[in-house]
Formats: sequence, C-alpha cells, structure tokens
Amino acid sequence: HGRRSPKGAGWSVARQPTMVLGELGSALAGALRKLGEHTVVDEEVMDACLKEVTKALLQADVNVQYVVQMKKNIVKQVNIQELAAGLNARKLLEKAVFNELVNMLEGGSAEVKEKFVPKKGKPNVVMFVGLQGCGKTTTCTKYAYHFQKKGYKPALVCADTFRAGAFDQLKQNATKARIPFYGSYTETDPAKIAADGVERFKDEKNDLIIVDTSGRHKQEDSLFEEMRQVAAAVQPDMTIFVMDSSIGQAAQDQARAFKATVDVGSVIITKLDGHAKGGGAISAVAATKSPIAFIGTGEHIDEFEAFDTKPFVSRLLGLGDWTGLIDKINDVIPMDQQPELMDKLVAGQFTMRILYEQFANIQKMGPMSSVMSMIPGMDGMLPKGQEKASQAKIKRMMCLMDSMTDEELDTTSLKILQDPKRMERIGRGAGRGPGDVVELVEEYKRMAKMMGKMKGMKMPKKGGYGHSQAMAQNMQQMAGAIPPHMLKQMGGMSGLQNMMKQLEGKDMGKMMEQMGGMKGMGKMMKQMGM
Repeated sequence: HGRRSPKGAGWSVARQPTMVLGELGSALAGALRKLGEHTVVDEEVMDACLKEVTKALLQADVNVQYVVQMKKNIVKQVNIQELAAGLNARKLLEKAVFNELVNMLEGGSAEVKEKFVPKKGKPNVVMFVGLQGCGKTTTCTKYAYHFQKKGYKPALVCADTFRAGAFDQLKQNATKARIPFYGSYTETDPAKIAADGVERFKDEKNDLIIVDTSGRHKQEDSLFEEMRQVAAAVQPDMTIFVMDSSIGQAAQDQARAFKATVDVGSVIITKLDGHAKGGGAISAVAATKSPIAFIGTGEHIDEFEAFDTKPFVSRLLGLGDWTGLIDKINDVIPMDQQPELMDKLVAGQFTMRILYEQFANIQKMGPMSSVMSMIPGMDGMLPKGQEKASQAKIKRMMCLMDSMTDEELDTTSLKILQDPKRMERIGRGAGRGPGDVVELVEEYKRMAKMMGKMKGMKMPKKGGYGHSQAMAQNMQQMAGAIPPHMLKQMGGMSGLQNMMKQLEGKDMGKMMEQMGGMKGMGKMMKQMGM
C-alpha cells in the first residue's frame, strides 16, 4: 500500500551549487550595493562605483574598448552636476549600468534576428556546429530535453564520424533522456547519415530533429567543407553554433568564421559555470550580431537555460528575475494543477501528499542556487555545501512518505500521523530510524503552520470588482508567509510591490495561483539556513 514517486522526479541529483558568472555577478551587485551605504551620491561615489564595475568586467575578459565606451555612456547619462533637485542619483546610476550592460550583451542593436522557436506539428531540422570539446553533443541532448518538456517530440541524429565514441556518447545521453536517436558504426559519410536520420524521423512524425555534426581542434577547411555538405543534405531550418565560453574574447573571431561558412542563426554558450571568462565570451558573441539562444550552466541535463538579456543582467546585478521564476514554476507545476493546489491551501487543507509534491517540484526546478538568483537580494546567500545536504534531506523525507498509506498521505489529523505504531511501520518500510520519522512529522507541522497563513486568501480576477483591495490583502498575507529575514533580503513590502510591477499585465488571479507553488520553496530556503 505504498506510493511510487512521480514520473520524472529522478532527474535531479544532489550537487554543489554553481552560479553563472558568479564572480562577475557578485562584483557588479556589490558595487551597486555600496551605493546604498552613501546618503548622498556625488561624483566621487559614482567614480568609485564605476571603477568597481569596469574592474569586474575587465576581469571577466570583456573587451577593454567595450568597457571604456560603456563607462563614457554611463557618465553621459548620469551627470551629477546637472541633476535636478529631488532626482534620485542612485536609482539613475543603477538604471544606467543596467541599460549599458543590456546594450553590450545584445550587441547594442535592434537588428538582431528573432530567436528561432520550433513550430509544433511540422518537422523542424536543427543542425549543431562547433569546435571539438565545446560540449556540442551534450548540448544537443540538453536542447532536445528542454523542448521535450514543452511538449515537442525531439529526435537526435549523430553525423559525427570524425571523433571516436561520438555516437556512443549521444546514444548514452539520448537513452537517459528517453529521446529517440539515429547513427551508424559503419557508414563514414556524415552527409548520408544525416540525410537518412532526418528522413527516418520525418516519417516517424518527430517535430524537432537535431543533427550533431563533427568538430575539429581548430577552424580547419575540412571542418567547414563537411558542415557545408551536411547542411546541403538536410536543409536545416536553423543552424546553431555551440561555443565554449572559456575562450573569452576569442569568441568573436570564432563566431564570425562559422557565420561566414554556414548561416548561423543563433549561438549557445557552454561551460559558464567553470571559469571567469564567460562575460567576455557573451559580449564578444553579441558584437557579431548573432543572437544567443541558450547558455549551458553545468554538466547536468537540466543545467541549461534560455538566454534573455534583460532578465540575465537583472540576475547578474542581484536584482532578481520574477518573470523567469514564474515561468520556471509553470514548467514544473502543470497549469491545470495550480488552481487545485491553491484552492487546497486557501481552504487550509495541507497534507503530506501536498508536501511530497512540493518537494518533487523543488527537485525538478534544478539547482536551488540558480532559483535563488531569480529572487532579488537572495543571489549568493546559500551557504557553501548547504545545497547538497538539503537535497539529501528532501530525498530522505520523500522516501519515508513513499512508505505511507493513502489515508496517512491525505489526512490533516496529527493524531493519525503521530500514532506510535504507524510511525514505527513507516520508518521500517523506508529503512529509516524513529528519529527520521519524527523529523518528517515536525517538518510537516512547521509547513502546515506556514501554509495556514494563506487560509482565506482571495483570488482577484483581472480588472474585477475589489481587485486592488484583494491584492493589498494578499500582499499582507504573502509577506506574513515569507520568513522575516528572507523578506528583508527581498527589500520588504516595497520589494514585493516591485515584484508585482514586474509582473504587470499578467492575470493576477493566475499569478497568485502560481505563487502558491512558491510557498514550499520559501520554506526550503529557510531550511537551508537562509
């Protein structure tokens, strides 16, 4: 009478936190944070801030010409001497730094092509190109897995006949992600393999066919000739250039060379978690006017995220990305389940089953350090080594809940959950001691108490009668449900109000349902010592 784990929960594994461009982000956020220590922002304070910003960018291997130009643009925008009385110099400076970083990473041009999004219902052929060792084969699988979660039917074709073991690697990755694949141990013509694989998956009605091509150690003529042959054979809808970010500024020459050979539609930058040159690579690629579609932030299949310049810069500066967080929640909690979850929480029905689902959702969201970087003031606040311990604790508790009956999972009665015989049976069924069961029940009690603060929350309809009153009431309740030190890091009530401004235009009733999915996460952060 036990209960199995939901499908897909096995993907996440305990691991050390990694932060994209961590050192650059910390330095930039620190420079802006120091502005808050000064009552008046004068030229001296501004110069000190800009010195730190430029130093951080240069250490990240950003081209010195870009950095000098950026500093000039900021000084021009924020002329301390000419500011009218009452204008907030600190806010203007923050905004100027934000805008200039966005311009730098977007290539400073509105001409950049729209990023390619596969169309459902028709075959989309995507060809991956890049040098050897840039993470191309792994990125192909991450790309396929990303779109698989969004309802596409991806397939992988290995047209890399140059590197020994390339097909074995793709086969292993594809099998793990449950994605169909095609390749050959005997055929040596990459163009023929690619054409046969694409034809096969078109017949099987796959709507996203990803072709992995050969790489070389450097930009050789033979590599470019092979790329042209494969492109001619499969006629791709999009060619994606995969690039290792550790080359820093050299990314600009590499991106231009590939773009001159095949029609590179977008770029994926990998290995942004392992070194300090990522900022240089991103700005260098942006200068070629090639849109960056995704960034690889680790070796695991879920450490892969869509690159959107404004939210990326916002997270880099420690300003968070609420919209990205809501989108992440939508990815792990199906839209049709959100109203049901919120209805139960509003009615005060918090059960072990809901706790289990919250834990599973937290695991599916990927590294907690990445999620926390989306919350203003929370980036870099996770104690080192704490994430691994917290992931182990979640798995231990989920294992105990797998040993429970349906009655125990769905009850709100502490009398049932604290029954000594039941507790002994649950522990024995999960192979755990009595102390672990007590820990789980205590955790449930703490969570139930916190969720109880949401009881009676009204769901406002967009533009409906009493909308603003309901929102004000909900804001107070949300503030009460968030741990006080976490709320302080987010900027208090004004931080919550800023969050609502960022989400302006969304159906607030739906948004509040989504926020219901965040409550467990807030508690988890508290567990992690936040």
